[in-house]
Amino acid sequence: MKLPKFISGNTVLKITSLNAVVISIRLVVSVIIQRILAIMLGEAGIASIGQIRNLMVMLTSTSTLGVFNGLVKYVSEFKENKTELSKVFSTASIFILSGSFITGFALFFWADFLSKELFSSIDYVYVFWILAVIVPFVAVNRTINAVVNGLSDYKRYAKIELIGYLLASLALIIGLYTSALKGVLIAIAISPVIQLLVLLFVFGKTLQNHIKLSDLKFNIPYKKEFLSFTLMSFVSTFLLNFIELDIRTLITDELNINEAGYWTALTFISKNYMVFATGLFTLYVIPKFANIHTGHEFKAEVLNIYKTILPIFGLGMLLVYLLKGLIVQLVYPNFEGMLPLFKWQLLGDFVRLASLVLAHQFLAKRLVKSFIITEVISLVLFFVLSKLFLQSYGTEGVVIAHFVRYIVYFIIVIFSIKVYYNKKKLK
Repeated sequence: MKLPKFISGNTVLKITSLNAVVISIRLVVSVIIQRILAIMLGEAGIASIGQIRNLMVMLTSTSTLGVFNGLVKYVSEFKENKTELSKVFSTASIFILSGSFITGFALFFWADFLSKELFSSIDYVYVFWILAVIVPFVAVNRTINAVVNGLSDYKRYAKIELIGYLLASLALIIGLYTSALKGVLIAIAISPVIQLLVLLFVFGKTLQNHIKLSDLKFNIPYKKEFLSFTLMSFVSTFLLNFIELDIRTLITDELNINEAGYWTALTFISKNYMVFATGLFTLYVIPKFANIHTGHEFKAEVLNIYKTILPIFGLGMLLVYLLKGLIVQLVYPNFEGMLPLFKWQLLGDFVRLASLVLAHQFLAKRLVKSFIITEVISLVLFFVLSKLFLQSYGTEGVVIAHFVRYIVYFIIVIFSIKVYYNKKKLK
């Protein structure tokens, strides 16, 4: 099927539209699955699933020592330079081996502690033992995904995302009907293995053209560069998910687990529509920003991205708000307690989207100091404001904190980028 000319001539729209087809199918499947989970497991079950999903995201960072965005950047820059690519992959291999070993060791020997912390019970120790074995698959899956993104191979990215998601969803449903919550947690834990098999099937031949095992050496020429991304990933991925885990526990302790379930359900909905932007960031924004060297070019590109995607996302978020009652009844029956949370979450997500477009300049240019300062301010604000607002506004206080946090973050990111380009002019 041919795309209309106004889409095919605009790379941002091309990626967004192709992504939209995949995400729309995912969304339909997700609605069905979330409804089944909500009916069968209730608010407490949804909260527990939120815990394991946050942990899985943290593992994508720790198992690779956070090299994902670094690989996207350097594969994009050196895709025609086999010598440099070999150095990049040699360094990444050492990081991945180290991260997988440390993470797997921690999961296996701290299984009791983690089960008590995340689920207030030692009944889920087996999940962490499974994850300890799965960790290398998480790392390799994440690494190959970085290569797909670095090559901006958005067509195969879409295919991989869709097939992987559908198979992982099938595993989750089988787990649910055979072992209830325990089966669901196991299915989520093994999903990286399923996704890796899909990646190798769809992308295996292309991968062989860029990564030759015989060219890999036991050295780390890109150690300094990748350590920067390790630090950035720790702040943006690990700490963010750690704080979300902590906030979910805080809501449970201060209010009750049902309220934690409402907030978790809302974040699931938020992550479903924010996924529309995820592919755009790694397939287009980072590679594009990496090759922009003047403030004028950067401003023009940001405006192009904004005028292309912000109206689409704004309209989509408005529809979500207007149809929130129907969405809750459709996806999370009897979760009416989450209805007041939508307004602040949607406002916060819109500002977040605008902010993240700009903030990917920090990743593209490896501006470690700017990235860490802005992220830490954002995370500290979210945690402190959530704790404060929770006392006065209940669970709604957490989503108000989400909105306020991203307004402040947006302003700080704009200021940081202006400082960066002003310094470049003076050189």
